[in-house]
Amino acid sequence: MRDLGAGFSYLIKGQRWVARHGRWFGFGLIPGLITLVVYAGALIGLGYGADDLVAWATPFADDWSSPWLGLLRTTLTVLVFALGLFLAVVTFTAVTLLVGQPFYESLSEEVDRTEGGEVPESGLPLWRELWISARDSIRILVRVTLYAVLLFALGFIPVVGQTVVPVIGFCVTGYFLTEELTAVALQRRGMVLADRLVLLRGRRMLILGFGVPLGLAFLVPFVAVFLMPGAVAGATLLARDLVAPPAEDEDASPSPSPYSVNTD
Repeated sequence: MRDLGAGFSYLIKGQRWVARHGRWFGFGLIPGLITLVVYAGALIGLGYGADDLVAWATPFADDWSSPWLGLLRTTLTVLVFALGLFLAVVTFTAVTLLVGQPFYESLSEEVDRTEGGEVPESGLPLWRELWISARDSIRILVRVTLYAVLLFALGFIPVVGQTVVPVIGFCVTGYFLTEELTAVALQRRGMVLADRLVLLRGRRMLILGFGVPLGLAFLVPFVAVFLMPGAVAGATLLARDLVAPPAEDEDASPSPSPYSVNTD
């Protein structure tokens, strides 16, 4: 439980950082605004077309009597839109990071610089960084899609589908949101996707404490855009501590070597 609270604290620290550095907050808004316009149009289109899609996919129910026909198609329409919303929340970060790669790289480097210590640089040309980000985002999207399909199917289970499944869905969302956000700082430290996933799996509760509240906040229209700069800053702070070497206890005296010789 302590890690859950610690993860949430990184989210708050990131928002405080951009609040203290207003220029970087405005700089980090640009990619999110571009992506928001695209996603808003897609979700509006899905909202208008979901019922037609469900009707097309369920011709076997055309002859069903009331209320079963309406109940089936209404339920499926809600599930289709929920699935689209789930994918939008999870992929919004990936697409925004891809669009705003130069913006968020600079923001993350500035966080490292202001916090002191090493400021890693990938040393790669921009096109190479964009290619790596796009490739890793597709790999994550495949994983997310598999989870989404599974959770969509489990959503038909009575009670469990309306209680447990949404909770699992938000945990999945939060986990992969955190992966995408920490990738900005971890890629500069030379970590490939496989290594990043191993690192995050070792601190699952910490990752969920950061990502789940952020995923819930992203459900509120426009909130995602304004939280993205602080989310990148917070994820950079989180990444710094994840890869930091363990602190040594200065007060602890070193244990004697079994090979030491008493010279008294």
